[in-house]
Amino acid sequence: MPENTSTAPHTAFVLPGQGGFDGAALRRAKDTHPQVRRVFERLDTTTEALFSQRISEAVFGPEQADLRDLLAKDSWMSQVAIYGAGLAAHEILTDHGVRPDVLAGHSLGEITALVAAGAFSPEDGVRIVAQRVAVIERHDGADGRMVALSAGADRVRMLLGLIDEPMLAVATENHDEQTVVSGPDAVLDQVTAVAAQLGIGAIEIDAPFPFHTPALAPAAPEFEAYVRTLEQHPLLRRVYSPILQRYYEPDEPLAGRLADHFVQPVRFAAAVRRLHGDGVSTFVEAGGRPALSKLVTRLMRGSAVRSLPTLALDDGGRLALDTTLRELREAGLADAGQDRPALAELLAPSVPSDLFEAYWEAHGPEVRERIRTDLDAFAASGKQERKPERAPEQERTRAPAPEPAPQKAPAVDAPANAALDRDEVFTELRTLYAQALEYPEEVFEAGVQLEAELGVDSVKQVELLSRVSQRYGLPPREADFRLDPYNTLDAIADFVIAELDRRPEPQPVG
Repeated sequence: MPENTSTAPHTAFVLPGQGGFDGAALRRAKDTHPQVRRVFERLDTTTEALFSQRISEAVFGPEQADLRDLLAKDSWMSQVAIYGAGLAAHEILTDHGVRPDVLAGHSLGEITALVAAGAFSPEDGVRIVAQRVAVIERHDGADGRMVALSAGADRVRMLLGLIDEPMLAVATENHDEQTVVSGPDAVLDQVTAVAAQLGIGAIEIDAPFPFHTPALAPAAPEFEAYVRTLEQHPLLRRVYSPILQRYYEPDEPLAGRLADHFVQPVRFAAAVRRLHGDGVSTFVEAGGRPALSKLVTRLMRGSAVRSLPTLALDDGGRLALDTTLRELREAGLADAGQDRPALAELLAPSVPSDLFEAYWEAHGPEVRERIRTDLDAFAASGKQERKPERAPEQERTRAPAPEPAPQKAPAVDAPANAALDRDEVFTELRTLYAQALEYPEEVFEAGVQLEAELGVDSVKQVELLSRVSQRYGLPPREADFRLDPYNTLDAIADFVIAELDRRPEPQPVG
């Protein structure tokens, strides 16, 4: 099983489906949380290939786009935007040290949950979401809508029985007083009319199609066949399905299960109660709007359960995510934000703190994710088991350890403190920078500004300067080192020569 199976779960991320997007909140998060930009840049590569459009331009363009704006455009936009917001919220939370014991998605959010758990790449997640839209449109499943009724599922099923339409169905059971139905437009008009006579309120759902209805059955096989062509990986975290009403197995084939979602209802209320019964006491909604967090609060009223939103604005116009992170830190469920000085001391003691801070802001999430992935793979392989201790008699008869081999000097072409030709250094630097940045060498003319003229930001410059230091075996930089003076290859070549001159002479051995 994936991680955290040995103890009862305490924290669940719930990932929203239809309606789970708040454009204003997502923009606000993008200004202060770089994970939003990174996630949508990854999604852009796929939407550009599929639709010749970047989803980030639709979401973060000059005019603020909300869900209804996206629904008025191409159908895929709203679905990918919801998916991207959920992934971004998940990445922000985990980068702040929040460790979900289980993920649970609501409808479309189940795709987001499976991607977040490692089953598919984020790019393939876009392909799945886009194909879901495409096959529904090809099979004429787009004619219809979804309506939320203010009544329990049993009462709503009785109401639907009065109308007796085979394409009409209960789509989601959100709580004891809200049930969503899907069906053809004309039939749903009858449903809302009958509901009004019975004193049952009805609200239209912002969704492009009538999901979770028998009308979508013809589209399911084509969708399943497509998902089978994508690379699937074992789940790294537990995922509970409110549709299947069970946990996914780590290696379970997912194509058929995702196709089943077309016609099966989402029983969200039952899922929340099951997860609470399994030990979940904190639910965090990883996505836009606070809809699921409000549902959890209503379902768990009277209990000690904590239910928190993320990409939503509170009554004062503040981003709920920041309040949620603070509350999670206070509860010991998120990092206290005091790990960077220790990390800088451990990983880069010679790098000035401001440069490490800039690097960590840009690449820290990638480093953490790589470590988490490697640790998951390491744990799964069983290599973490300790080797048996050597018996005392083995210790006594063990052969003496050989003398340690002399350490090799840094890999530089010239011996320490040997005079290097400055033009040769410049030529080598030009090749190094051109290869790293995938620029033609000729753009690195003497005096060309790396950032102002070539667009190489300070974080990338720090990374490249570290490569230069390794290449020439330069001594550690001073604590007050500033990057600003070294903004051209000319200046960096001079820096290399000067640093080599101050490197200590090698001492004789023996």
